[in-house]
Amino acid sequence: MSKVLIVGAGSVGSVVTQKCAQVPQVFSDIVLASRTESKCKAIAAQIDQPIHTAQVDADNVSDLISLLRREKPKLVINVALPYQDLSIMDACLAAGAHYLDTANYEPPDTARFEYRWQWDYQKRFVDAGLTALLGSGFDPGATNIFTAYLNKHYFDEIHELDIIDVNGGDHGYPFATNFNPEINIREVSAACRHWENGAFVTTPPLSKMTLYTCPEGIGTFTLFRMYHEELESLTKHYPSLQRAQFWMSFSANYLKHLEVLENVGLTGIEPINYRGQSIVPIQFLAHLLPDPSTLGPRTRGKTCIGCIVRGSKGGKERLMHIYNVCDHQACYREVQSQAIAYTTGVPAMIGAKMILEGTWCEAGVWNVEQYNPDPFMEDMNRYGLPWQLAELDPAFQLEFA
Repeated sequence: MSKVLIVGAGSVGSVVTQKCAQVPQVFSDIVLASRTESKCKAIAAQIDQPIHTAQVDADNVSDLISLLRREKPKLVINVALPYQDLSIMDACLAAGAHYLDTANYEPPDTARFEYRWQWDYQKRFVDAGLTALLGSGFDPGATNIFTAYLNKHYFDEIHELDIIDVNGGDHGYPFATNFNPEINIREVSAACRHWENGAFVTTPPLSKMTLYTCPEGIGTFTLFRMYHEELESLTKHYPSLQRAQFWMSFSANYLKHLEVLENVGLTGIEPINYRGQSIVPIQFLAHLLPDPSTLGPRTRGKTCIGCIVRGSKGGKERLMHIYNVCDHQACYREVQSQAIAYTTGVPAMIGAKMILEGTWCEAGVWNVEQYNPDPFMEDMNRYGLPWQLAELDPAFQLEFA
Protein backbone atom coordinates (compact mmCIF):
# COMPACT_ATOMS: atom_id res chain seq x y z
CA MET A 1 0.00 0.00 0.00
CA SER A 2 1.49 3.30 -1.13
CA LYS A 3 0.79 6.98 -1.46
CA VAL A 4 0.71 8.44 -4.96
CA LEU A 5 0.61 12.05 -6.15
CA ILE A 6 -1.12 12.72 -9.48
CA VAL A 7 -0.23 16.02 -11.17
CA GLY A 8 -2.81 17.21 -13.71
CA ALA A 9 -6.60 17.46 -13.41
CA GLY A 10 -7.69 17.29 -17.03
CA SER A 11 -9.64 14.42 -18.58
CA VAL A 12 -6.68 12.00 -18.31
CA GLY A 13 -6.00 13.04 -14.72
CA SER A 14 -9.62 12.29 -13.89
CA VAL A 15 -9.37 8.78 -15.37
CA VAL A 16 -6.06 8.05 -13.63
CA THR A 17 -7.46 9.16 -10.27
CA GLN A 18 -10.59 7.05 -10.62
CA LYS A 19 -8.71 3.96 -11.82
CA CYS A 20 -6.18 4.25 -8.97
CA ALA A 21 -9.07 4.52 -6.52
CA GLN A 22 -10.38 1.20 -7.88
CA VAL A 23 -7.21 -0.53 -6.64
CA PRO A 24 -6.95 0.59 -2.99
CA GLN A 25 -4.76 -2.36 -2.06
CA VAL A 26 -2.02 -0.69 -4.12
CA PHE A 27 -2.99 3.01 -4.03
CA SER A 28 -3.86 3.46 -0.37
CA ASP A 29 -3.55 7.26 -0.43
CA ILE A 30 -4.16 9.47 -3.47
CA VAL A 31 -3.33 13.15 -3.80
CA LEU A 32 -4.51 15.04 -6.91
CA ALA A 33 -2.79 18.35 -7.62
CA SER A 34 -3.21 20.99 -10.31
CA ARG A 35 -2.73 24.69 -10.90
CA THR A 36 -6.51 24.97 -10.42
CA GLU A 37 -7.42 23.07 -7.26
CA SER A 38 -11.15 23.43 -7.91
CA LYS A 39 -10.76 21.00 -10.83
CA CYS A 40 -9.16 18.49 -8.44
CA LYS A 41 -12.01 18.90 -5.96
CA ALA A 42 -14.59 18.32 -8.69
CA ILE A 43 -12.89 15.04 -9.65
CA ALA A 44 -12.54 13.99 -6.00
CA ALA A 45 -16.25 14.57 -5.46
CA GLN A 46 -17.04 11.83 -8.02
CA ILE A 47 -15.10 9.16 -6.10
CA ASP A 48 -16.19 7.29 -2.98
CA GLN A 49 -12.63 6.81 -1.71
CA PRO A 50 -11.15 9.92 -0.03
CA ILE A 51 -8.97 11.88 -2.49
CA HIS A 52 -6.81 14.67 -1.11
CA THR A 53 -6.29 17.72 -3.33
CA ALA A 54 -3.66 20.43 -3.61
CA GLN A 55 -2.74 23.46 -5.68
CA VAL A 56 0.63 23.39 -7.44
CA ASP A 57 2.36 25.21 -10.28
CA ALA A 58 3.98 22.38 -12.24
CA ASP A 59 6.31 24.86 -13.96
CA ASN A 60 7.76 25.85 -10.60
CA VAL A 61 10.26 23.29 -9.27
CA SER A 62 10.37 24.85 -5.80
CA ASP A 63 6.57 24.73 -5.57
CA LEU A 64 6.61 21.08 -6.62
CA ILE A 65 9.36 20.17 -4.16
CA SER A 66 7.45 21.79 -1.30
CA LEU A 67 4.33 19.79 -2.17
CA LEU A 68 6.25 16.51 -2.49
CA ARG A 69 8.09 16.99 0.79
CA ARG A 70 4.81 17.80 2.52
CA GLU A 71 2.86 14.85 1.08
CA LYS A 72 5.76 12.35 0.81
CA PRO A 73 4.37 10.21 -2.05
CA LYS A 74 6.23 7.11 -3.15
CA LEU A 75 5.41 7.91 -6.79
CA VAL A 76 4.40 10.93 -8.86
CA ILE A 77 2.15 10.30 -11.87
CA ASN A 78 2.62 13.18 -14.28
CA VAL A 79 -0.38 13.78 -16.52
CA ALA A 80 0.21 17.53 -16.79
CA LEU A 81 1.52 19.18 -19.97
CA PRO A 82 4.60 17.72 -21.72
CA TYR A 83 6.35 21.08 -21.18
CA GLN A 84 6.38 20.28 -17.46
CA ASP A 85 8.05 16.85 -17.57
CA LEU A 86 11.52 18.09 -16.65
CA SER A 87 10.42 20.31 -13.78
CA ILE A 88 8.47 17.41 -12.27
CA MET A 89 11.42 15.05 -12.75
CA ASP A 90 13.67 17.58 -11.00
CA ALA A 91 11.25 17.77 -8.10
CA CYS A 92 11.06 13.97 -7.81
CA LEU A 93 14.85 13.78 -7.59
CA ALA A 94 14.95 16.46 -4.90
CA ALA A 95 12.14 14.91 -2.84
CA GLY A 96 12.97 11.22 -3.37
CA ALA A 97 9.90 10.06 -5.32
CA HIS A 98 9.60 7.73 -8.30
CA TYR A 99 8.29 9.29 -11.53
CA LEU A 100 5.91 8.24 -14.33
CA ASP A 101 4.51 10.09 -17.35
CA THR A 102 2.44 9.41 -20.47
CA ALA A 103 4.12 11.75 -22.99
CA ASN A 104 7.69 12.85 -23.55
CA TYR A 105 9.10 16.31 -23.02
CA GLU A 106 8.45 19.07 -25.53
CA PRO A 107 9.90 22.58 -25.20
CA PRO A 108 7.15 25.23 -25.10
CA ASP A 109 8.77 27.29 -27.85
CA THR A 110 9.67 24.46 -30.24
CA ALA A 111 7.17 22.00 -31.74
CA ARG A 112 9.54 19.04 -31.48
CA PHE A 113 9.07 16.30 -28.91
CA GLU A 114 11.99 13.97 -28.17
CA TYR A 115 13.08 11.62 -25.41
CA ARG A 116 16.70 12.78 -25.34
CA TRP A 117 16.05 15.44 -22.69
CA GLN A 118 14.60 12.83 -20.36
CA TRP A 119 17.07 10.08 -21.24
CA ASP A 120 19.78 12.50 -20.11
CA TYR A 121 18.42 12.07 -16.55
CA GLN A 122 19.53 8.41 -16.47
CA LYS A 123 22.56 8.84 -14.20
CA ARG A 124 20.74 11.17 -11.83
CA PHE A 125 17.91 8.68 -11.27
CA VAL A 126 20.36 5.78 -10.91
CA ASP A 127 22.39 7.72 -8.34
CA ALA A 128 19.20 8.60 -6.44
CA GLY A 129 17.97 5.00 -6.49
CA LEU A 130 14.72 6.10 -8.16
CA THR A 131 12.71 4.87 -11.13
CA ALA A 132 11.48 7.13 -13.94
CA LEU A 133 9.05 5.34 -16.26
CA LEU A 134 8.43 7.19 -19.54
CA GLY A 135 5.46 6.97 -21.85
CA SER A 136 3.01 4.82 -19.89
CA GLY A 137 -0.13 5.89 -21.76
CA PHE A 138 -1.57 4.10 -24.78
CA ASP A 139 0.48 5.54 -27.62
CA PRO A 140 3.11 5.77 -26.36
CA GLY A 141 2.66 3.07 -23.75
CA ALA A 142 0.41 0.16 -24.63
CA THR A 143 1.65 0.23 -28.23
CA ASN A 144 5.23 -0.14 -26.94
CA ILE A 145 4.11 -3.01 -24.70
CA PHE A 146 2.28 -4.64 -27.62
CA THR A 147 5.50 -4.51 -29.64
CA ALA A 148 7.54 -5.96 -26.78
CA TYR A 149 4.97 -8.71 -26.20
CA LEU A 150 4.96 -9.79 -29.85
CA ASN A 151 8.74 -9.63 -30.02
CA LYS A 152 9.00 -11.85 -26.93
CA HIS A 153 6.38 -14.47 -27.77
CA TYR A 154 5.84 -14.54 -31.55
CA PHE A 155 9.06 -13.54 -33.30
CA ASP A 156 12.74 -14.28 -33.36
CA GLU A 157 13.25 -10.84 -34.89
CA ILE A 158 10.93 -7.98 -35.85
CA HIS A 159 11.48 -6.04 -39.09
CA GLU A 160 8.49 -3.77 -39.71
CA LEU A 161 6.13 -1.95 -37.35
CA ASP A 162 2.95 -0.05 -38.17
CA ILE A 163 1.21 1.60 -35.21
CA ILE A 164 -2.42 2.36 -36.07
CA ASP A 165 -4.55 4.75 -34.03
CA VAL A 166 -8.18 4.98 -35.14
CA ASN A 167 -10.76 7.07 -33.33
CA GLY A 168 -14.12 6.16 -34.80
CA GLY A 169 -15.96 8.38 -32.34
CA ASP A 170 -18.15 11.39 -33.10
CA HIS A 171 -18.61 14.18 -30.53
CA GLY A 172 -20.98 16.24 -32.67
CA TYR A 173 -18.97 19.47 -32.63
CA PRO A 174 -17.81 21.10 -35.89
CA PHE A 175 -14.25 21.02 -34.51
CA ALA A 176 -12.84 19.80 -31.20
CA THR A 177 -9.82 17.83 -30.00
CA ASN A 178 -10.02 14.74 -27.80
CA PHE A 179 -7.15 15.84 -25.58
CA ASN A 180 -5.41 19.14 -24.80
CA PRO A 181 -5.98 21.23 -27.98
CA GLU A 182 -2.57 22.89 -27.86
CA ILE A 183 -0.70 19.58 -27.64
CA ASN A 184 -2.97 17.87 -30.16
CA ILE A 185 -2.62 20.53 -32.84
CA ARG A 186 1.16 20.89 -32.36
CA GLU A 187 1.51 17.14 -32.75
CA VAL A 188 -0.66 16.85 -35.85
CA SER A 189 0.87 19.84 -37.64
CA ALA A 190 4.49 18.78 -37.04
CA ALA A 191 6.61 17.35 -39.86
CA CYS A 192 6.26 13.60 -40.23
CA ARG A 193 9.19 11.32 -39.46
CA HIS A 194 9.22 7.59 -40.04
CA TRP A 195 12.01 5.05 -39.64
CA GLU A 196 13.46 3.39 -42.72
CA ASN A 197 16.73 1.49 -43.22
CA GLY A 198 18.45 2.77 -40.10
CA ALA A 199 17.43 6.43 -40.13
CA PHE A 200 14.47 8.76 -39.72
CA VAL A 201 13.05 10.12 -42.97
CA THR A 202 11.23 13.47 -42.84
CA THR A 203 8.20 14.25 -45.01
CA PRO A 204 5.59 17.06 -44.91
CA PRO A 205 2.84 16.77 -42.28
CA LEU A 206 0.01 14.38 -43.21
CA SER A 207 1.35 13.99 -46.75
CA LYS A 208 0.96 10.20 -46.90
CA MET A 209 -2.32 8.39 -46.37
CA THR A 210 -3.84 4.94 -46.62
CA LEU A 211 -7.28 3.35 -46.27
CA TYR A 212 -7.63 0.87 -43.43
CA THR A 213 -10.51 -1.39 -42.41
CA CYS A 214 -10.60 -1.98 -38.66
CA PRO A 215 -11.48 -5.35 -37.20
CA GLU A 216 -14.74 -6.03 -35.35
CA GLY A 217 -16.84 -4.05 -37.83
CA ILE A 218 -15.70 -0.63 -36.63
CA GLY A 219 -15.38 0.64 -40.19
CA THR A 220 -12.96 1.83 -42.85
CA PHE A 221 -10.94 4.96 -42.17
CA THR A 222 -8.42 7.21 -43.88
CA LEU A 223 -5.13 7.05 -41.98
CA PHE A 224 -2.41 9.67 -42.22
CA ARG A 225 1.23 8.98 -41.49
CA MET A 226 2.69 11.22 -38.79
CA TYR A 227 5.45 11.23 -36.24
CA HIS A 228 4.83 9.91 -32.76
CA GLU A 229 7.32 9.65 -29.94
CA GLU A 230 7.25 5.88 -29.45
CA LEU A 231 9.00 5.51 -32.81
CA GLU A 232 12.09 7.07 -31.22
CA SER A 233 12.32 4.62 -28.34
CA LEU A 234 11.15 1.52 -30.21
CA THR A 235 13.68 1.92 -33.01
CA LYS A 236 16.38 2.37 -30.38
CA HIS A 237 15.42 -0.69 -28.36
CA TYR A 238 14.60 -2.93 -31.35
CA PRO A 239 17.51 -2.31 -33.77
CA SER A 240 16.28 -5.10 -36.05
CA LEU A 241 13.44 -2.79 -37.19
CA GLN A 242 13.94 -1.84 -40.83
CA ARG A 243 10.80 0.30 -41.04
CA ALA A 244 8.53 1.82 -38.40
CA GLN A 245 5.54 4.08 -39.06
CA PHE A 246 2.74 5.67 -37.07
CA TRP A 247 -0.73 6.19 -38.56
CA MET A 248 -3.71 8.11 -37.20
CA SER A 249 -7.22 8.59 -38.54
CA PHE A 250 -8.61 12.05 -39.26
CA SER A 251 -11.89 13.07 -40.81
CA ALA A 252 -12.02 15.42 -43.77
CA ASN A 253 -13.91 17.85 -41.54
CA TYR A 254 -11.12 17.90 -38.92
CA LEU A 255 -8.44 18.46 -41.56
CA LYS A 256 -10.36 21.28 -43.27
CA HIS A 257 -10.82 23.14 -39.99
CA LEU A 258 -7.15 22.60 -39.14
CA GLU A 259 -6.09 23.95 -42.54
CA VAL A 260 -8.14 27.12 -42.04
CA LEU A 261 -6.82 27.64 -38.52
CA GLU A 262 -3.24 27.25 -39.78
CA ASN A 263 -3.85 29.64 -42.68
CA VAL A 264 -5.11 32.41 -40.40
CA GLY A 265 -2.26 31.91 -37.92
CA LEU A 266 -4.20 30.52 -34.97
CA THR A 267 -1.96 27.46 -34.63
CA GLY A 268 1.19 29.56 -34.19
CA ILE A 269 3.38 28.97 -31.13
CA GLU A 270 5.30 32.26 -31.24
CA PRO A 271 3.92 35.04 -28.97
CA ILE A 272 2.29 38.02 -30.68
CA ASN A 273 1.40 41.43 -29.29
CA TYR A 274 -2.32 42.14 -29.15
CA ARG A 275 -3.35 45.51 -27.67
CA GLY A 276 -0.31 45.58 -25.44
CA GLN A 277 -0.61 41.99 -24.30
CA SER A 278 1.59 39.08 -25.34
CA ILE A 279 -0.46 36.05 -26.36
CA VAL A 280 0.39 32.73 -28.02
CA PRO A 281 -2.18 32.10 -30.79
CA ILE A 282 -2.49 28.35 -30.21
CA GLN A 283 -3.06 28.89 -26.49
CA PHE A 284 -5.78 31.42 -27.27
CA LEU A 285 -7.34 28.93 -29.69
CA ALA A 286 -7.28 26.23 -26.99
CA HIS A 287 -9.46 28.47 -24.80
CA LEU A 288 -11.99 28.88 -27.63
CA LEU A 289 -12.39 25.15 -28.33
CA PRO A 290 -14.52 22.73 -26.29
CA ASP A 291 -12.80 21.41 -23.17
CA PRO A 292 -11.88 17.74 -23.90
CA SER A 293 -13.13 16.79 -20.44
CA THR A 294 -16.68 17.76 -21.52
CA LEU A 295 -16.78 15.47 -24.57
CA GLY A 296 -17.59 12.24 -22.73
CA PRO A 297 -21.40 12.36 -22.60
CA ARG A 298 -21.76 13.30 -26.28
CA THR A 299 -19.11 11.06 -27.93
CA ARG A 300 -20.38 7.92 -29.66
CA GLY A 301 -18.38 5.20 -31.39
CA LYS A 302 -15.21 3.23 -30.73
CA THR A 303 -11.44 3.50 -30.89
CA CYS A 304 -9.19 0.83 -32.36
CA ILE A 305 -5.50 1.20 -31.53
CA GLY A 306 -2.78 -1.37 -32.05
CA CYS A 307 0.27 -2.62 -33.87
CA ILE A 308 0.87 -4.62 -37.03
CA VAL A 309 4.28 -6.24 -36.76
CA ARG A 310 6.18 -8.13 -39.45
CA GLY A 311 9.19 -10.30 -38.70
CA SER A 312 10.54 -13.81 -38.74
CA LYS A 313 9.98 -16.91 -36.64
CA GLY A 314 11.87 -20.13 -37.25
CA GLY A 315 13.18 -18.74 -40.52
CA LYS A 316 9.70 -17.93 -41.86
CA GLU A 317 8.04 -14.56 -42.40
CA ARG A 318 5.22 -13.77 -39.99
CA LEU A 319 2.71 -10.90 -39.65
CA MET A 320 0.82 -10.28 -36.40
CA HIS A 321 -1.85 -7.76 -35.42
CA ILE A 322 -2.48 -6.86 -31.77
CA TYR A 323 -5.03 -4.23 -30.80
CA ASN A 324 -7.58 -2.90 -28.33
CA VAL A 325 -11.10 -1.70 -29.09
CA CYS A 326 -12.62 0.79 -26.66
CA ASP A 327 -16.19 2.09 -26.62
CA HIS A 328 -16.60 5.79 -25.83
CA GLN A 329 -19.94 5.40 -24.07
CA ALA A 330 -18.77 2.42 -22.00
CA CYS A 331 -15.89 4.58 -20.78
CA TYR A 332 -18.27 7.39 -19.91
CA ARG A 333 -20.49 5.07 -17.92
CA GLU A 334 -17.49 3.91 -15.88
CA VAL A 335 -15.43 7.08 -15.35
CA GLN A 336 -17.39 9.94 -16.97
CA SER A 337 -14.83 10.35 -19.76
CA GLN A 338 -14.44 9.51 -23.43
CA ALA A 339 -12.23 6.69 -24.69
CA ILE A 340 -9.20 8.80 -25.64
CA ALA A 341 -8.69 9.84 -22.03
CA TYR A 342 -9.57 6.33 -20.83
CA THR A 343 -7.04 4.58 -23.05
CA THR A 344 -4.34 6.96 -21.77
CA GLY A 345 -5.33 6.91 -18.12
CA VAL A 346 -5.67 3.16 -17.61
CA PRO A 347 -2.08 2.36 -18.76
CA ALA A 348 -0.81 5.16 -16.52
CA MET A 349 -2.46 3.47 -13.55
CA ILE A 350 -1.08 0.08 -14.60
CA GLY A 351 2.45 1.44 -15.00
CA ALA A 352 2.19 3.02 -11.56
CA LYS A 353 0.99 -0.30 -10.15
CA MET A 354 3.99 -2.03 -11.72
CA ILE A 355 6.35 0.38 -9.92
CA LEU A 356 4.60 0.33 -6.54
CA GLU A 357 4.38 -3.46 -6.46
CA GLY A 358 8.06 -3.74 -7.35
CA THR A 359 7.35 -5.54 -10.64
CA TRP A 360 9.03 -2.79 -12.62
CA CYS A 361 11.22 -0.84 -10.25
CA GLU A 362 14.86 -0.46 -11.28
CA ALA A 363 16.80 2.73 -10.66
CA GLY A 364 17.16 4.80 -13.81
CA VAL A 365 15.09 6.20 -16.68
CA TRP A 366 13.19 3.60 -18.68
CA ASN A 367 10.72 3.31 -21.52
CA VAL A 368 7.99 0.78 -20.87
CA GLU A 369 9.16 -1.67 -23.57
CA GLN A 370 12.41 -2.22 -21.66
CA TYR A 371 10.51 -4.17 -19.00
CA ASN A 372 8.79 -7.58 -19.11
CA PRO A 373 5.49 -6.91 -20.95
CA ASP A 374 3.58 -9.91 -19.57
CA PRO A 375 2.30 -8.49 -16.24
CA PHE A 376 1.28 -5.23 -17.94
CA MET A 377 -0.63 -7.18 -20.60
CA GLU A 378 -2.42 -9.18 -17.91
CA ASP A 379 -3.46 -5.98 -16.15
CA MET A 380 -4.75 -4.45 -19.38
CA ASN A 381 -7.25 -7.32 -19.56
CA ARG A 382 -8.04 -6.97 -15.87
CA TYR A 383 -8.59 -3.20 -15.72
CA GLY A 384 -10.60 -2.33 -18.79
CA LEU A 385 -8.41 -2.52 -21.91
CA PRO A 386 -8.76 -6.08 -23.23
CA TRP A 387 -6.60 -6.80 -26.25
CA GLN A 388 -6.98 -9.10 -29.23
CA LEU A 389 -4.34 -10.90 -31.27
CA ALA A 390 -4.56 -12.16 -34.84
CA GLU A 391 -2.13 -13.60 -37.35
CA LEU A 392 -2.40 -11.97 -40.77
CA ASP A 393 -1.48 -13.14 -44.23
CA PRO A 394 2.13 -11.98 -44.80
CA ALA A 395 1.00 -10.65 -48.20
CA PHE A 396 -0.97 -7.88 -46.41
CA GLN A 397 0.47 -4.37 -46.87
CA LEU A 398 -0.70 -0.89 -46.02
CA GLU A 399 -0.73 0.79 -49.45
CA PHE A 400 -0.54 4.54 -49.95
CA ALA A 401 -3.85 5.96 -51.18
